[in-house]
Amino acid sequence: MFLEFIYPLFKYFTPLNVFVYLTSRSAFAALTTFLVCFIFGNKIIELLHRLKVGQSIREDGPQTHLNKTGTPTMGGIFIILSVVIAMLFWGDLKNTAIWITLGAFTAFGAIGFIDDYLKVTRHNSAGLPAWAKLAGQFTIAITVVLVIYFSGDENVTLLYIPFFKNPVIDMGWLWIPFAVLLVVGESNAVNFSDGLDGLLAGLLILVFITLAIITYITGRIDYSAYLGIPYVPQAGELTVFCLAAAGACVGFLWFNAYPAEVFMGDVGSLSLGGVIAVISLIIKKEILILVIGGVFVLEIASVIIQVVSFKLRKKRVFKMAPLHHHYEMIGWPETKTVIRFWILGGLFAIIALSTLKIQ
Repeated sequence: MFLEFIYPLFKYFTPLNVFVYLTSRSAFAALTTFLVCFIFGNKIIELLHRLKVGQSIREDGPQTHLNKTGTPTMGGIFIILSVVIAMLFWGDLKNTAIWITLGAFTAFGAIGFIDDYLKVTRHNSAGLPAWAKLAGQFTIAITVVLVIYFSGDENVTLLYIPFFKNPVIDMGWLWIPFAVLLVVGESNAVNFSDGLDGLLAGLLILVFITLAIITYITGRIDYSAYLGIPYVPQAGELTVFCLAAAGACVGFLWFNAYPAEVFMGDVGSLSLGGVIAVISLIIKKEILILVIGGVFVLEIASVIIQVVSFKLRKKRVFKMAPLHHHYEMIGWPETKTVIRFWILGGLFAIIALSTLKIQ
């Protein structure tokens, strides 16, 4: 929108060319989302207080969390709004990948909003029934994957694996169910990682900055050729989205850091988790995203292991799942758990970026 307005002005004032550069627009998008969250954050938190949109805390969890009961939730709303505003200003709205990404982002956010709303109105942590939440996630995932599949070129079904320059296999139509499971799985993995003050926001900042680097490289034919990774023409514009999301998470973390003034809620975690997977599909990093978001994989794996072990052996592997609660239960303070998980997330990001050169 903003780009369309200033294009005719270039010939009269050449310094406006700075707004054309992808790097400049990405930086401005990050600054925009941060400022929107930072400036309006307190007002939104006050509104959530007045509406009595308070979080219900599980009684079987760490007892130190019980004093968080009533803390405003659904803070992910101003992450979504800030990113949408930034993309309308700084994104190239003629880019198909941007619309696919924004569509998935807001659609997953809608499911999370309904889930959070039910939790708040019922004054418990139940929310949507599991089958209803999964049905909504699968519906959105199938729709998005089919759009990517039919709008993509002949390379859309190729599967790349880190450390291999060439695709290992052409999955054909099997790529569709694989991609759907990846989107739903990543959305839930990120959702499971939201449970401690600042934990998820900090991890997402690392993930989106990493994705911003990769989308920029993937969208440049010279850099992608040099590194031996697939070139995706429309991927570069996703750098704007990734840094906008990173800026929004930084702005949200200002209020979500311990002790949290607001929680992200499912409206934030489901939308951000889903869009991470969608971006990985577009830039052909379906396997690498599991490394970039390695902490999310560990979190959801701990839940699966715990459930399977209890059903088969009637024994628990962890004191509590997801994994971050296990470490709290063995005595780690909340802030120590968060910082150590951030460190782990940073290590996964470094490993993922290192694979780009080792092809």
